Amino acid sequence: VQLQASGGGLVQAGGSLRLSCAASGRTFSSYAMSWFRQPPGKEREFVAVINWSGGATYYADSLKGRFTISRDNAKNTLYLQMNSLKPEDTAVYYCAGGNYGLAIEVYEYDYWGQGTQVTVSS
Repeated sequence: VQLQASGGGLVQAGGSLRLSCAASGRTFSSYAMSWFRQPPGKEREFVAVINWSGGATYYADSLKGRFTISRDNAKNTLYLQMNSLKPEDTAVYYCAGGNYGLAIEVYEYDYWGQGTQVTVSS
């Protein structure tokens, strides 16, 4: 499956953004999908994951309540709604797909999008 992330941009602190990840191929609905992010000068870190049906999700503890992951299998699209954004949310955001359920490690994902930049100004 090929993944294309979009929706990033520049937003003021307290604002919102919705990221999208469009997938090609007929097997999107069989994969668990996740969002990771890579802040400037730091390693890539887990944000959120959703199972193949959308019935189960898991978030990084620090992001619970502000970020919401969802998917539309009919549209082959993954989403990340980000609210109450903070400057520390500034990062390149990546979508990823894999076969290991609610995985949170980079190495557990086989497919990656190209990333979309999110910049939150103070």
